[in-house]
Amino acid sequence: MTKITIPKEINTLKNTDLVAVPRNAYEEFLVWQKRVKSIRTFKPTAQEKKALQRARRNFARGKYTTLGDLKHELGISR
Repeated sequence: MTKITIPKEINTLKNTDLVAVPRNAYEEFLVWQKRVKSIRTFKPTAQEKKALQRARRNFARGKYTTLGDLKHELGISR
């Protein structure tokens, strides 16, 4: 029978959960975590933020083109 020892610090910390998973699942998680951390996050410039605000205002006013309208205007039949 396998025995597990849980450090006392785990029991004294509030809002701490202990989860037991198989080693291979944990190792896969670590690989995934490294991959996710290596991905750069999008940080918009001031100009891009202004453009996004403008686009949101136009959308709220109903000033936008649907995909169907765009395809029709471009003459795309599919």
